[in-house]
Amino acid sequence: MTAPLLAAHGLEYVYPGGVTALRGLDLSIERGQKLAILGSNGSGKTTLLLHLNGTCKPTRGEIRLDGQPGRYERRALNHWRRRVGLVLQEPDDQLFAATVGQDVSFGPLNLGLSEPETAERVREALAALRVAHLADRATHALSFGQKKRVAIAGVLAMRPEILVLDEPTAGLDPHGVTHLLGALQQLHDAGTTLVFSTHDVELAYAWADRVAVFHDGMVLCQGETAAVLGDRELLHRARLRPPLLLQVAEVLGAGRNWTVPPPRSREAVLELLRERLGQPLSAGPVEPMLAHSRHGPLA
Repeated sequence: MTAPLLAAHGLEYVYPGGVTALRGLDLSIERGQKLAILGSNGSGKTTLLLHLNGTCKPTRGEIRLDGQPGRYERRALNHWRRRVGLVLQEPDDQLFAATVGQDVSFGPLNLGLSEPETAERVREALAALRVAHLADRATHALSFGQKKRVAIAGVLAMRPEILVLDEPTAGLDPHGVTHLLGALQQLHDAGTTLVFSTHDVELAYAWADRVAVFHDGMVLCQGETAAVLGDRELLHRARLRPPLLLQVAEVLGAGRNWTVPPPRSREAVLELLRERLGQPLSAGPVEPMLAHSRHGPLA
């Protein structure tokens, strides 16, 4: 059996002062997945992500890359971070150069790439995140959403196999979420494995292939998105609510006896409503509610 691309085994982490953030955690990340690490605020998600690219070293347990234990000497860490790129929740924690182009070029230059090679990577990364027009803009003059995309471009220019994002949609308006997730979907379609933390069950349901429900420093369950997020007892234990689209779909489908997977987009749920009603669905109490389901159109 092939080893996961990236995995955590028995991971424990205790901060100075004795605060335990991770408790015997197991996690598996397969190549080509979009994996949501879903948990309430303060559950330890960010600490976990800092372990996935070697920023933090566990108190116990280990991270394995292609089945091999992660090593923390400088050369091994550099190789690890080329393969696993981390994007922090606050873009200002990552942006430091005077202009966008200079910031995105920092990583490739540190890899020892030539200036022509670096320029090509910067061009590709900015285009992928739809911010090529900002190449000469001062980083301090960017909007929050633009900073988010530039921070991701800076990591993308390193061409990681796995892109790890901490709360990627936090602080963005619906338009910004749509643009960012569209860009990330293109990266995924091109072969990048995506791992993202979130407390937003609607985002996880609409967009992730698989979900790891996280609570109090542990992964309670990891599996296919609809199956995991349909477990009411599990979500209650993790202090999360079931996604609205799944709840509506289950009502329309007479429970959970689906012959096909439940719909995961607003459009698909509305189509199911039309089928059940046997007529076009006019605007009523249900459709506006679904229209405000933030991530439905992106599934």
